[in-house]
Amino acid sequence: MKELLQDSLFFGVGISIGTFLLGTLIKKKWNFFLFNPLLLSITATIATLLIIGIDYQHYNNGAKYLSYLLTPATVALAIPLYEQTMLLKKNFTAIIVGIASGVLMSFVSIFAMALLFRLGHTEYVTLLPKSITTAIGISLSQELQGYVAITVTAIIMTGLLGNIAGGIICRILGIKHPIAKGIAIGTASHVMGTAKAMEIGEIEGAMSSLSIAVAGCMTVGAAIFFEGLI
Repeated sequence: MKELLQDSLFFGVGISIGTFLLGTLIKKKWNFFLFNPLLLSITATIATLLIIGIDYQHYNNGAKYLSYLLTPATVALAIPLYEQTMLLKKNFTAIIVGIASGVLMSFVSIFAMALLFRLGHTEYVTLLPKSITTAIGISLSQELQGYVAITVTAIIMTGLLGNIAGGIICRILGIKHPIAKGIAIGTASHVMGTAKAMEIGEIEGAMSSLSIAVAGCMTVGAAIFFEGLI
């Protein structure tokens, strides 16, 4: 059975989609914030691979085809932004300042954590791209000579946290304006957070989509300065 599954071209795709659909059903039945479809899917996929004894390479031979859909899916995020063009023009300055503030706080928090836990330079630069998309984060981590695998893990965990708790944190902090919520979620937790922002509302989703691109560019530029602090 193990050999049959790991040699199957569609095993990775099947287990990924299947666990996500299962997570979606669980979320609908028990609307608890920890029952996030992405979190449940990742947990169930890892558990299945460990139980069956299939390594990541065999799993990824099929699952990698899902990655081909990431680019068009990310580009499609520009659609809700286009629909909110007038709102973007009207609040352009506030939006840019908001995104810049989010990027700055991301760097400051990593810098403070590095000092607190006495991280070395390599560990420090590894975590700097935690709040941007995986594609940009991997390239930036490689450029800064960080641990790429840990960077990817940090990006995924940051995105999951934003997807699970982004809306809750906004309510706790009293952030009610749709533009502010979208910018906060998108800047902090990239595409995964944007998926949640789109569930909250059209404006939140559009502003979060914008934040992904702008925050990515700002992070790449600012990383040159923050890299040398440790």
